[in-house]
Amino acid sequence: MKIDINKISGKSSGKKITLSDNIFSIKPNEHAIYLDVKSYLANQRQGNSKVKGRSEITGSTRKIKKQKGTGTARAGSIKSPLFKGGGQIFGPEPREYKNKINKKVKDLARKSALSFKASEKSVFVIDNLDMKAPKTKDFVGFLSNFSQNDKKTVLFTAEKNENVVLSSNNLRNAVVKNIDDINTYDIVNADSVFFDEASVKKLNDIFK
Repeated sequence: MKIDINKISGKSSGKKITLSDNIFSIKPNEHAIYLDVKSYLANQRQGNSKVKGRSEITGSTRKIKKQKGTGTARAGSIKSPLFKGGGQIFGPEPREYKNKINKKVKDLARKSALSFKASEKSVFVIDNLDMKAPKTKDFVGFLSNFSQNDKKTVLFTAEKNENVVLSSNNLRNAVVKNIDDINTYDIVNADSVFFDEASVKKLNDIFK
């Protein structure tokens, strides 16, 4: 598959680039996408919620009132979950949410997501996204040139460009990432996917 290499202005540079059919033209596997997105989101969770149970509360162990004769329910400890300041019953404990999937499924999911976006004509390649200074206005202008300023976008670059990253930080719907960090969630969560020319060439090495 060949597509135009565009300038920041949104116009074609006159050059074309070949997108690997093995990456951008496969039949999307929705289940692989589901598994990878589920794994990605699970791995973002910290899993460190914790409350004290009855045995962990600091306090007196004396019996707070006699067993019989009070006319009220029995009570053995101030640490009881029934009292204010007592331990919590079945409260959350630290746990590990990480969910691993094998590399073949992960690669299939990313290729499927890219193929899905390519079939929707939502993949764009930029010849050189060089910003001399970090300006949100310039990044918004770049997205506007492709009529994507009101949509969710993700831009993958071959090398880290600090000015590009800083220019996009204030935009809620724009994400800039290094091509080495490409993942299924960012692709399917975006309305359009941008690559610089060098990052497209690097994709073949990533999916070896």
